[in-house]
Amino acid sequence: MNNLHAPTIPSGPTSSIPTNGDAGHLSFAELQRKKDDTEAELKALGGVLDSHGVDMQTPLVTRDGFPRSDIDVAQIRTTRSRIVRLRNDYKDLMARIEKYLHEHFASMANGDDNAGADPSIATQTAILPDSRNEPLGQAFARVNSVAAGSPAEQAGLKPADEIRNFGYVNHANHDNLKKVAECVQGNEGSEILIKVSRATDVSQRQELRLTLVPRKDWGGRGMLGCHILPL
Repeated sequence: MNNLHAPTIPSGPTSSIPTNGDAGHLSFAELQRKKDDTEAELKALGGVLDSHGVDMQTPLVTRDGFPRSDIDVAQIRTTRSRIVRLRNDYKDLMARIEKYLHEHFASMANGDDNAGADPSIATQTAILPDSRNEPLGQAFARVNSVAAGSPAEQAGLKPADEIRNFGYVNHANHDNLKKVAECVQGNEGSEILIKVSRATDVSQRQELRLTLVPRKDWGGRGMLGCHILPL
């Protein structure tokens, strides 16, 4: 009992992006790498919780108030704490990326193509066609319907979109969409990166990167406002 709260995995420093100093000079590509690194660590930490059969809300004590003996309570507490910090870091990072993009395209709209231009933005955007040079994951779900005014509609999802990635969930681990539900429950109010494939005509498809924020207060059922089906 004395070591109940002792961490059994290193918590390490957070990946928070400073709001001053050298952070202002990071390129878009560097910000993207930090985002990818944060997503990868969140995925790994989610795997730690999965290995114990718990999530962010699973009780760690018995009805009598004693620590559960069937799980490693200390490791789960440490992992959850790290996930919370990383989610905050990720939210700040996505806000910085969005600001970077707005400034970049505002500069272009003003006809100042060279002022503050970052060539790494040319083929990467947060919510635009996905032209990143990386293998495309296999689609595992299709959007069946999208409610008006829902988080899904605000993110840009449309019926018939095929989902390749939903946060850390992909074709290999979606478990008949159960992991999608877990991802949504564990990220209420936080941004989730979604990769979708959308048909533009009979023979062509467009690959998109969308950002969705699950929330309960949008005025409809669920936290997404869309219905998806496994492929």
